[in-house]
Amino acid sequence: MTAHHPQSPQFFLTAPSPCPYLDGQFERKVFTHLTGSRAPALLDLLTQGGFRRSQNIAYRPACERCRACISVRILVDEFEPTRSMKRVLQTNGDLFGRMGDAEPTSEQFALFRRYLESRHAHGGMAEMSAMDYAMMVEDSQVDTRLIQYRRKGPDYRINGRSDEDLMAVALSDVMADGMSMVYSYYRPEEADRSLGTYMILDHVQRTRELGLPYLYLGYWVHGSRKMDYKIRFQPQEHLMAKGWERYGG
Repeated sequence: MTAHHPQSPQFFLTAPSPCPYLDGQFERKVFTHLTGSRAPALLDLLTQGGFRRSQNIAYRPACERCRACISVRILVDEFEPTRSMKRVLQTNGDLFGRMGDAEPTSEQFALFRRYLESRHAHGGMAEMSAMDYAMMVEDSQVDTRLIQYRRKGPDYRINGRSDEDLMAVALSDVMADGMSMVYSYYRPEEADRSLGTYMILDHVQRTRELGLPYLYLGYWVHGSRKMDYKIRFQPQEHLMAKGWERYGG
């Protein structure tokens, strides 16, 4: 009989379900709960081991016959934007991001619903209610921040604030060795702005300013075209069988 320390995390395995990224594949996940005063330290450790956070759950793929999901983190001190990324920064030069506590609002939820209906109408989050959204934002026992991006209003030069319409939102964790982008969404009608790319570039800068080495982007799914954007931000590291390995740059 194996004895367990009362504060040791317990891990669980989900049943197989159809993979949302690769046709014909089935996914399974191993997960544990992030609760109590040890949650931040546990998240640090698990993220370095390829886990992701959703509310108070840390999970990672545990598929039986597929290893397409690869954890990705950007080396922020070495990163330099490409020409196309510099154009994205220039295009969005009229935006301002304010980072604050993870607190949901009706304005955020309205934008979140528009984003889902446009980009993920048949995805697993399509039926989320305002209460579900509030839980996604608030249900965290780690250092979670909400960054809201708006157009710079007429008073921006005076007081550094912006009361213009909400353009994009990012929910992110701050850990001991970096930032981790948990979820982000934006105005779907502003496709020309490449707001998803812009938010990653903004997070690279925020991570640098915090003096932290990594920006965690979650999983790159080899073979899924919609996830290929993650490997554009080089140099980065991928979590492989022998540990984190440099990729690109």
